[in-house]
Amino acid sequence: MNKQWLSVIIAACFEVGWVIGLKHATSVWEWIGTAIAIFISFYLLIKAGEHLPVGTVYAVFVGLGTTGTVCADSLLFGEPWKLAKIVCIVVLLAGVVGLKLVTGEPQEKEVSR
Repeated sequence: MNKQWLSVIIAACFEVGWVIGLKHATSVWEWIGTAIAIFISFYLLIKAGEHLPVGTVYAVFVGLGTTGTVCADSLLFGEPWKLAKIVCIVVLLAGVVGLKLVTGEPQEKEVSR
């Protein structure tokens, strides 16, 4: 795994944070933290998209963020687990992993001077 894919994974973690913040923030500091998480999440996503296929980057970002948000909802806020929810998460992750596996790494373009 290279640095850009690590950025996508970190961006997805911040996505989980800002999605939770949008629902549960009640103080000014929580809203500031949510705004910072949004900025970091999209900054990392945009930077990764400069080096990797944008469609694949976005699909991985959203898939990981969705999975993380559903898991955080259950673990932190008591949202019940249902078999259908678990099956859908597994299918989502399988699609994300499959998309990553079939997408080739772009070749670095040589800059002419």
